Amino acid sequence: MSFSWIHLVPQLVLDLLYGLLPNPRGHLSKYCPNHSRGPRCLSCNLYGHKSFECRRANLNSTSTPPSGVNAVHELPSPINMCKDVTIFGRKLNGLVDTGSNLTLLRNSTYINIDAPSRKQTNTLLTGFGLSRINVIGTFDSEITIDDQIFPVTISVVPNSCTNYDLIIGCDVIKQAHLNISPTGVKFAQILRPSDNENENFIMTVSDGSPTFDIGPNVSQHNRAEVEQLLSTYTPKKTKTVNIELDIALTDDEPTFHKPRRLPFAERDIVDAQVDEWVKNGIVEPCSSPYASQVVVLKKKDGKSRVCIDYRRLNHKLIKDNYPLPLIDDILDCLQNAKIFTTLDLKNEFFHVSVNERSRKFTSFVTHNGQYQFRRMPFGLSTCPSTFMRYINAIFRHLISKSIVLPYMDDVVIPAANESQALEYLKIVLQVACDYGLEINFKKCQFLHNKIEFLGHIIENGRLFPSPSKTKAVINYPDLKNIKDVRRFLGLTGYFRKFLPSYSTIAKPLSDLLRKDFPFQFYAAQQTAFQKLKYLLTQQPVLSIFNQNSPTEIHNDASIDGLGAVLLQKAIHDNQFHPVFYMSKKTSDHERKYTSFELEVLAVVEAFKKFRIYVLGISLKIITDCDTLVKTLSKKELNPRIARWALYLQEFNYTMEHRTGSKMAHVDALSRPPHCMLIQNSVHLQLLKAQQADDQITTIKTLLETTPYDNYIVKNKLLYKTVNGTDLLVVPDEMQANIIKTAHERGHFAVLRTQDLVSKDFYIPRLKDKVEKCIQNCVTCILTNRKRGKQDGTLKPTEKNDLYLSIHFI
Repeated sequence: MSFSWIHLVPQLVLDLLYGLLPNPRGHLSKYCPNHSRGPRCLSCNLYGHKSFECRRANLNSTSTPPSGVNAVHELPSPINMCKDVTIFGRKLNGLVDTGSNLTLLRNSTYINIDAPSRKQTNTLLTGFGLSRINVIGTFDSEITIDDQIFPVTISVVPNSCTNYDLIIGCDVIKQAHLNISPTGVKFAQILRPSDNENENFIMTVSDGSPTFDIGPNVSQHNRAEVEQLLSTYTPKKTKTVNIELDIALTDDEPTFHKPRRLPFAERDIVDAQVDEWVKNGIVEPCSSPYASQVVVLKKKDGKSRVCIDYRRLNHKLIKDNYPLPLIDDILDCLQNAKIFTTLDLKNEFFHVSVNERSRKFTSFVTHNGQYQFRRMPFGLSTCPSTFMRYINAIFRHLISKSIVLPYMDDVVIPAANESQALEYLKIVLQVACDYGLEINFKKCQFLHNKIEFLGHIIENGRLFPSPSKTKAVINYPDLKNIKDVRRFLGLTGYFRKFLPSYSTIAKPLSDLLRKDFPFQFYAAQQTAFQKLKYLLTQQPVLSIFNQNSPTEIHNDASIDGLGAVLLQKAIHDNQFHPVFYMSKKTSDHERKYTSFELEVLAVVEAFKKFRIYVLGISLKIITDCDTLVKTLSKKELNPRIARWALYLQEFNYTMEHRTGSKMAHVDALSRPPHCMLIQNSVHLQLLKAQQADDQITTIKTLLETTPYDNYIVKNKLLYKTVNGTDLLVVPDEMQANIIKTAHERGHFAVLRTQDLVSKDFYIPRLKDKVEKCIQNCVTCILTNRKRGKQDGTLKPTEKNDLYLSIHFI
């Protein structure tokens, strides 16, 4: 079997695409490094043919290109055609080769990855100069490019064929929409790739002009019309709506802050931002009796953002009761649509004016003066409802016809087909242009068959939860020990009241918790584990969010991770059902936070994850940290807590404390098994140390004949059951090391260190040993200054000619 035109030399691929081969001068033809490549064409500068044989020249002289030919326009500079490819968990350097029919892998790379056995094949590859290469073997796999998964049969070739780990051929490219631009190549997976091997792949070449995310299945005519429509969009604001931000307070006592002291670097940032706001008519100088402070925060991309701290003003605001749209109603309207367009508004709140009477309340002070907003600012808790009133007034006549469905700054345009979607897009953009709406086209999607909107995937009339919605549950690691089983059952058992046949399904797992039952994770346990995870991601377990239902966020934190569950009370059974799970592993830096800071961080991360649901509504936060409920209302906060409190001020919430025994469903998400303190290496050390410990050896020998003092042996290690939890018994020689390791994770106090150790280990007289460890910690000694009266300084005795003598009495 022979395949022609397989490009085995990667540079030639770029040469064919762009015609960018160098033409060095200053040498004779016989010494030319390209002499072996044959004659050079004077028309296209490529080698291997002469100008009268040039196919490209013939194509350029023909008005209509022949059928089946994909034209690739030349670009002024070479393009990086390399992509990061993930296969079997390894990241490889791959080259996109549109001239290769097959995907090729270097033999040395195949040896280094955990790939399956190769299948023998007689495939013969033919390249330039009619050179022939025998394929060593093939294997089936899946590769990941730009977060898209492509199934492919990979051919293994000798190392001499290519310098790249992988050559991405047409068998992968035909499954995707290939977008080539000066910044590189981007893959967008086609939802239903064709099985026809002779069908051409879809490829777009751009010259660096603004690009738009247009559906891969859109026809070329409609695609060109959409690009023209978006490229010429300019907000003109020829129409207005009579809606402004009107602020009402519960009392007339002004809230005033002095300017916050800022570092010199942050002063320049504030000055630049205020000058830009003044230039654009966003703010104006004032002399208001009200004044809030400015604060500079860091965004995810590292850039700085100037925010206003309206916390005290928010406590006195009378909220705007304009209702936000029901997400359930929006999703019902989307289920029957086939084509979707989503728009994202830029600086959405700045579209709304602040009436003159209310501008004084928005005042803020900097080191350079006092200003007030002429446009609606971010940070006021009443702004989301006002903005929703503004957007609904603009699109009211289109909302009634289901042409457009807005939710805050996200707007979706559903349609039955491409022509209707294009027509609706023109109508919506015309209205947006008339009212001066600025659109962030980088975050928009146009004429897609499948979109993610408000936490759901909508495709072909079907509605189902977004994969990211239940990621924390679906990716729950395998159960390795009794503690893992207990935590997983705590997560699933909290929702057992509406899981069918929960006791029957979970029985193989619950049996493992019996004292006389050995831990054996066989097929029955694995089936129960997978089925419970599957049921937790299906309706009605994951309810569709209802704007008017009582909402709660249950969160928990540990040094290993953060967890939260968004729940809502259903009308049909008056019970709280989960809407969204959140689980996040703590970073090395976050592991040094105190327990209180971790609890606050869990709340902040939960609000970031659930922001699309909870912004603009009243909700309750349930936590097992009693200190958190009392501390956030304090006036003086440390800088880290103050920054988080500033983020939370735009949400309308109350906090409630519950004991940890009632929070097992989020405890399992915040303490996944892969974050346990016990590691395999520690297990090996403990096993050796236990074998060398005479007292532990004696207890193990005694347990072979009779039970003794709640001790048990599992996997050759000695455990002690305390309050229903099996704790690993630590030999004397390792106790100091275990305590020191736990303490140095954040140089915690006695109780925190004792609690961290006692979760997994049993050490007799633990508190005394923890106190001794902390008393000898050099870092803690140098950090903790003595309180109260300080020690005096020693005064040396002056020396003179008299002899010193000591008298003993």
